[in-house]
Amino acid sequence: MAQAQLRDDVFAANRAVGRVAFSVTAAPASGASRRARVHEAGSLRVRFPNVERRGNLDAVIVNTSGGIAGGDRFDIDIAVGAGARLTLTTAAAEKVYRSLGPDSTIAVKLDVAAAGTLAWLPQETILFDQARMRRSIDIALAADAKLLFAEAVVFGRSAMGETVSEGHIFDRWRVRVGGALAFAETMRIDGDIAHRLAQRAVAREGVAVATVLKLPGNADDVTAVRAVLGGFGSEVGVSTWNGLMAARLVARDGAALRRDLLAILAALRTAPPRLWMN
Repeated sequence: MAQAQLRDDVFAANRAVGRVAFSVTAAPASGASRRARVHEAGSLRVRFPNVERRGNLDAVIVNTSGGIAGGDRFDIDIAVGAGARLTLTTAAAEKVYRSLGPDSTIAVKLDVAAAGTLAWLPQETILFDQARMRRSIDIALAADAKLLFAEAVVFGRSAMGETVSEGHIFDRWRVRVGGALAFAETMRIDGDIAHRLAQRAVAREGVAVATVLKLPGNADDVTAVRAVLGGFGSEVGVSTWNGLMAARLVARDGAALRRDLLAILAALRTAPPRLWMN
C-alpha cells in the first residue's frame, strides 16, 4: 500500500495544472479594447500582441507544459466587458498525449457582456492514440453580444503516419444568451475510436472534425458559406435556427480541415488570427 501511495503521489506531483483568467474592457473615450485584469497560474499563460485592429484586442493562450497528458488540468476564464472586442487563439495546436488511465481535464468559461464581441478561434486540438480528454465549454452571452466560435479536433497527425485506434473523448458545450440556453452539445467517443470514425454516420473515415458557431447568425451567413461549397475539400454542412448559424466539417486530415476553416472565416468576413497562417 505504501508503494502504491508513493507511486500515486509522484504521479500527481508531475501533473501539469494551469489557469488563466482575464477580463477585457472598452475605453470610454476611444472605444478601444484593453485588458483589465489578468491572472496566470501554473503552465498556462496569455499574451497580448501589440496589434490594434479597429478597437479589437488580440489574445494568445500559451501552454508552457508543451502539451496535455493524463491527469493534467487546465482552466480558462474570460470576461469580455460591455462594448469590448476580443479575438483569442492559441500559440500552437494543442496536443493531448496518451494517458495511462486518468483523463486530461479542460474547463473553459466565457462571458460576453452587452454589445461585446468574442471570436474564439483556437488552433486545432490533436489527439494521440490512447489519449483521454474531458472538456467543458460554458459560454454566457448578453442578449446583444456577438460570438464567433470555432473548435477543431484532429485524431492523429496524418502527415506523420499516426492513427488513433483507441482512446476517450468527452466534450460538453453549453451556450446561453440572456440567461436562456441557446445551444447544447455533448459528444462522447471512446473505445475503438478508429472503428467509430470509419462509420458513415460518424465521420466516414475522416479523422478531422470541426464546428463553427455564429451568434447572431442568419440565412445570409448560411448563403455565404454555401457559396463556397464547391471549393471545400471537407464534407461541410451549414444551417441556421433561432438566431444561430452552425457549420460542421469532416475532413480526411488536419491540413484539409484548416483550409476549409479559413474559407468559412473568409465567407463570414472574419480575418483569421495571424498564428493560423504560420
